[in-house]
Amino acid sequence: MSPRSASVNEELRRRSRERLLQAAVELVSERGYEATTLADIADRAGSARGLVSYYFPGKRQLVQSAVHRLMHRSLEEALESEPPTQDGRERMARAIDAILGLARDRPVLMRQHMAGLLQAEGFVQCPEQKRLAELLRDTVARHGSRDVDGDYPMLRSLLMGAVYAMVLPNVPMPIGTLRAELFKRYRLDPELGVPPGAVSAADGTPRTDLSRFFATGDESEPATQAARPVTEPAVEPGQSK
Repeated sequence: MSPRSASVNEELRRRSRERLLQAAVELVSERGYEATTLADIADRAGSARGLVSYYFPGKRQLVQSAVHRLMHRSLEEALESEPPTQDGRERMARAIDAILGLARDRPVLMRQHMAGLLQAEGFVQCPEQKRLAELLRDTVARHGSRDVDGDYPMLRSLLMGAVYAMVLPNVPMPIGTLRAELFKRYRLDPELGVPPGAVSAADGTPRTDLSRFFATGDESEPATQAARPVTEPAVEPGQSK
């Protein structure tokens, strides 16, 4: 059998990483951080245990990257939802509602994420975190900021504080109260964005399936790639199959 091409290997690596990110989000949401092992994540993703270590230094880094992926894809989806808009106030409202919505819908996951940020390593510098930062900076700029470098960290801190307040065990603050404070801070009308209780899905059903946020497949994949199971790890340079 002829060896895989570099492009096929790259696609398999991408898919393997995406499946690990999705599995991490699902399992931590279901079981919590401590009860989720790397072996559990690898098994859910259909990957070899050793493949996890190839992509991520450890569980904390994997989970943070996975949550940052969920956050930036949720933010992208909210910003580009129908009807499309370039209005800075509407986009700021959508951004706030997207992040608060994650805390409301996935409190276990976001609580574990906030706890992880308080560890010594803090933010994991990964592509997912960088994309989240880019989207928030763009939101601040479109909102009319004259000092994006100063206003972006403030928005990030305010959102983190709101999420923390929502997921604090036993004494969580309601989303409506926190939303009102953030909207007041940014001079946004309450009807902007997606108010709590509003239906965002076109058919009115809750969207619990996260697969749309993790690109693990492509219907237009080449036949040589589709012929092999997508769970098969790619062979790296210097490794034997």
